[in-house]
Amino acid sequence: MSWSTWLTFLLASWAISISPGAGAVAAMSSGLNHGFLRGYTTTLGLILGIWTQVLLVGVGLGALVATSATAFAIVKWMGVAYLVLLGVQQWRAPAKPMVAQEDKAESPRVPQLVLRGWMVNAVNPKGTVFLLAVVPQFLDLARPLAPQYLVIAATLGFTDMVVMAGYTALASRVLKLLRSPRQISWLNRSFGGLFMFAGALLATLRRGV
Repeated sequence: MSWSTWLTFLLASWAISISPGAGAVAAMSSGLNHGFLRGYTTTLGLILGIWTQVLLVGVGLGALVATSATAFAIVKWMGVAYLVLLGVQQWRAPAKPMVAQEDKAESPRVPQLVLRGWMVNAVNPKGTVFLLAVVPQFLDLARPLAPQYLVIAATLGFTDMVVMAGYTALASRVLKLLRSPRQISWLNRSFGGLFMFAGALLATLRRGV
Protein backbone atom coordinates (compact mmCIF):
# COMPACT_ATOMS: atom_id res chain seq x y z
CA MET A 1 0.00 0.00 0.00
CA SER A 2 1.49 3.31 -1.09
CA TRP A 3 1.66 6.36 1.15
CA SER A 4 -0.97 8.24 -0.86
CA THR A 5 -3.29 5.22 -0.82
CA TRP A 6 -2.91 4.92 2.94
CA LEU A 7 -3.71 8.61 3.45
CA THR A 8 -6.89 8.17 1.42
CA PHE A 9 -7.83 5.14 3.49
CA LEU A 10 -7.07 7.09 6.68
CA LEU A 11 -9.55 9.76 5.65
CA ALA A 12 -12.12 7.07 4.88
CA SER A 13 -11.46 5.52 8.30
CA TRP A 14 -12.17 8.82 10.06
CA ALA A 15 -15.45 9.11 8.19
CA ILE A 16 -16.38 5.54 9.12
CA SER A 17 -15.57 6.03 12.80
CA ILE A 18 -17.25 9.42 13.20
CA SER A 19 -20.48 8.42 11.46
CA PRO A 20 -23.10 7.51 14.11
CA GLY A 21 -23.74 3.82 14.54
CA ALA A 22 -24.02 1.01 17.05
CA GLY A 23 -20.38 1.46 18.09
CA ALA A 24 -20.89 5.14 18.91
CA VAL A 25 -24.03 4.32 20.87
CA ALA A 26 -22.17 1.65 22.83
CA ALA A 27 -19.31 4.04 23.63
CA MET A 28 -21.63 6.82 24.78
CA SER A 29 -23.77 4.43 26.79
CA SER A 30 -20.68 3.15 28.63
CA GLY A 31 -19.48 6.69 29.21
CA LEU A 32 -22.81 7.66 30.72
CA ASN A 33 -23.10 4.62 32.94
CA HIS A 34 -19.52 4.11 34.07
CA GLY A 35 -17.59 7.34 33.53
CA PHE A 36 -14.73 7.82 31.10
CA LEU A 37 -12.03 5.44 32.42
CA ARG A 38 -14.24 2.40 32.94
CA GLY A 39 -16.52 3.22 30.02
CA TYR A 40 -13.60 3.57 27.62
CA THR A 41 -12.80 -0.13 28.04
CA THR A 42 -15.82 -0.78 25.80
CA THR A 43 -13.81 0.85 23.01
CA LEU A 44 -11.20 -1.89 23.35
CA GLY A 45 -13.93 -4.39 22.59
CA LEU A 46 -15.15 -2.30 19.65
CA ILE A 47 -11.64 -2.27 18.19
CA LEU A 48 -11.28 -6.03 18.70
CA GLY A 49 -14.60 -6.40 16.89
CA ILE A 50 -13.29 -4.36 13.96
CA TRP A 51 -10.16 -6.49 13.83
CA THR A 52 -12.34 -9.60 13.86
CA GLN A 53 -14.18 -8.24 10.83
CA VAL A 54 -10.90 -7.49 9.03
CA LEU A 55 -9.70 -11.01 9.81
CA LEU A 56 -12.92 -12.50 8.44
CA VAL A 57 -12.58 -10.53 5.24
CA GLY A 58 -8.86 -11.30 4.99
CA VAL A 59 -9.28 -15.08 5.22
CA GLY A 60 -12.27 -15.08 2.91
CA LEU A 61 -15.03 -15.81 5.41
CA GLY A 62 -16.46 -12.39 4.72
CA ALA A 63 -17.06 -13.44 1.13
CA LEU A 64 -19.03 -16.43 2.41
CA VAL A 65 -21.26 -14.15 4.49
CA ALA A 66 -21.75 -11.88 1.50
CA THR A 67 -22.61 -14.68 -0.94
CA SER A 68 -24.38 -17.28 1.23
CA ALA A 69 -27.93 -16.36 2.15
CA THR A 70 -27.91 -18.77 5.09
CA ALA A 71 -24.61 -17.58 6.56
CA PHE A 72 -25.59 -13.96 6.09
CA ALA A 73 -28.98 -14.48 7.74
CA ILE A 74 -27.47 -16.27 10.74
CA VAL A 75 -24.91 -13.54 11.41
CA LYS A 76 -27.38 -10.76 10.70
CA TRP A 77 -30.07 -11.99 13.10
CA MET A 78 -27.47 -12.67 15.78
CA GLY A 79 -26.47 -9.04 15.49
CA VAL A 80 -30.09 -7.84 15.51
CA ALA A 81 -30.89 -9.92 18.60
CA TYR A 82 -27.83 -8.65 20.46
CA LEU A 83 -28.49 -4.98 19.71
CA VAL A 84 -32.14 -5.29 20.70
CA LEU A 85 -31.09 -7.06 23.91
CA LEU A 86 -28.73 -4.19 24.74
CA GLY A 87 -31.54 -1.76 24.02
CA VAL A 88 -34.00 -3.53 26.31
CA GLN A 89 -31.41 -3.71 29.09
CA GLN A 90 -30.60 -0.01 28.77
CA TRP A 91 -34.29 0.94 28.56
CA ARG A 92 -35.05 -0.96 31.75
CA ALA A 93 -31.97 0.20 33.64
CA PRO A 94 -32.82 1.69 37.05
CA ALA A 95 -32.98 5.47 37.23
CA LYS A 96 -30.09 5.81 39.67
CA PRO A 97 -27.50 8.60 39.59
CA MET A 98 -24.79 7.54 37.17
CA VAL A 99 -22.00 8.30 39.62
CA ALA A 100 -23.48 5.75 41.99
CA GLN A 101 -22.97 3.03 39.43
CA GLU A 102 -19.28 3.06 40.12
CA ASP A 103 -20.14 0.70 42.98
CA LYS A 104 -17.92 -2.30 42.25
CA ALA A 105 -20.63 -4.73 43.33
CA GLU A 106 -23.11 -3.46 40.73
CA SER A 107 -20.93 -2.34 37.84
CA PRO A 108 -19.98 -4.78 35.08
CA ARG A 109 -16.39 -5.92 35.21
CA VAL A 110 -13.94 -4.70 32.59
CA PRO A 111 -13.95 -8.02 30.67
CA GLN A 112 -17.73 -7.80 30.42
CA LEU A 113 -17.53 -4.30 28.96
CA VAL A 114 -14.85 -5.41 26.50
CA LEU A 115 -16.97 -8.40 25.45
CA ARG A 116 -19.98 -6.15 25.02
CA GLY A 117 -18.03 -3.85 22.71
CA TRP A 118 -16.64 -6.80 20.75
CA MET A 119 -20.12 -8.23 20.21
CA VAL A 120 -21.46 -4.91 18.91
CA ASN A 121 -18.88 -4.72 16.11
CA ALA A 122 -18.06 -8.38 15.47
CA VAL A 123 -21.61 -9.70 15.09
CA ASN A 124 -22.54 -7.24 12.39
CA PRO A 125 -22.60 -8.42 8.76
CA LYS A 126 -22.98 -4.84 7.61
CA GLY A 127 -19.40 -4.25 8.74
CA THR A 128 -18.24 -7.33 6.84
CA VAL A 129 -20.05 -6.32 3.66
CA PHE A 130 -18.72 -2.77 4.01
CA LEU A 131 -15.15 -3.98 4.36
CA LEU A 132 -15.62 -6.27 1.37
CA ALA A 133 -16.80 -3.31 -0.68
CA VAL A 134 -14.23 -0.76 0.49
CA VAL A 135 -11.01 -2.55 1.46
CA PRO A 136 -10.26 -4.10 -1.97
CA GLN A 137 -10.05 -0.60 -3.43
CA PHE A 138 -6.99 0.09 -1.27
CA LEU A 139 -5.15 -3.21 -1.77
CA ASP A 140 -2.17 -3.61 -4.07
CA LEU A 141 -2.66 -7.15 -5.37
CA ALA A 142 0.91 -7.20 -6.70
CA ARG A 143 2.23 -7.07 -3.12
CA PRO A 144 1.76 -9.44 -0.15
CA LEU A 145 -1.73 -8.95 1.27
CA ALA A 146 -1.08 -9.85 4.91
CA PRO A 147 0.99 -6.71 5.69
CA GLN A 148 -1.61 -4.57 3.95
CA TYR A 149 -4.41 -6.05 6.04
CA LEU A 150 -2.34 -5.36 9.15
CA VAL A 151 -2.00 -1.71 8.12
CA ILE A 152 -5.74 -1.52 7.46
CA ALA A 153 -6.57 -3.09 10.83
CA ALA A 154 -4.17 -0.76 12.66
CA THR A 155 -5.59 2.30 10.89
CA LEU A 156 -9.19 1.38 11.66
CA GLY A 157 -8.23 0.60 15.26
CA PHE A 158 -6.45 3.93 15.71
CA THR A 159 -9.25 6.06 14.32
CA ASP A 160 -11.85 4.21 16.39
CA MET A 161 -9.69 4.58 19.50
CA VAL A 162 -9.61 8.36 19.07
CA VAL A 163 -13.21 8.89 17.95
CA MET A 164 -14.74 6.61 20.58
CA ALA A 165 -12.68 8.37 23.24
CA GLY A 166 -14.45 11.54 22.16
CA TYR A 167 -17.89 9.91 22.29
CA THR A 168 -17.15 8.35 25.70
CA ALA A 169 -15.78 11.58 27.14
CA LEU A 170 -18.71 13.59 25.79
CA ALA A 171 -21.18 11.22 27.42
CA SER A 172 -19.28 10.99 30.71
CA ARG A 173 -19.35 14.79 31.00
CA VAL A 174 -23.10 14.52 31.39
CA LEU A 175 -22.59 12.67 34.68
CA LYS A 176 -22.35 15.92 36.60
CA LEU A 177 -25.63 17.14 35.12
CA LEU A 178 -27.65 14.06 35.97
CA ARG A 179 -29.48 14.50 39.23
CA SER A 180 -33.16 13.60 39.01
CA PRO A 181 -34.45 10.06 38.33
CA ARG A 182 -36.52 11.52 35.50
CA GLN A 183 -33.43 12.80 33.68
CA ILE A 184 -31.60 9.51 34.11
CA SER A 185 -34.62 7.47 33.04
CA TRP A 186 -34.95 9.64 29.91
CA LEU A 187 -31.30 9.07 29.01
CA ASN A 188 -31.51 5.33 29.63
CA ARG A 189 -34.53 5.09 27.37
CA SER A 190 -32.92 7.28 24.74
CA PHE A 191 -29.88 5.04 24.51
CA GLY A 192 -32.04 1.94 24.74
CA GLY A 193 -34.09 3.25 21.83
CA LEU A 194 -30.93 3.97 19.83
CA PHE A 195 -29.69 0.41 20.33
CA MET A 196 -33.03 -1.00 19.22
CA PHE A 197 -33.12 1.40 16.27
CA ALA A 198 -29.65 0.19 15.23
CA GLY A 199 -30.96 -3.38 15.47
CA ALA A 200 -33.96 -2.48 13.33
CA LEU A 201 -31.71 -0.93 10.68
CA LEU A 202 -29.54 -4.05 10.71
CA ALA A 203 -32.66 -6.18 10.21
CA THR A 204 -33.35 -4.35 6.92
CA LEU A 205 -29.87 -5.10 5.56
CA ARG A 206 -29.78 -7.42 2.56
CA ARG A 207 -26.94 -9.22 0.88
CA GLY A 208 -25.15 -7.07 -1.66
CA VAL A 209 -25.94 -3.84 0.21
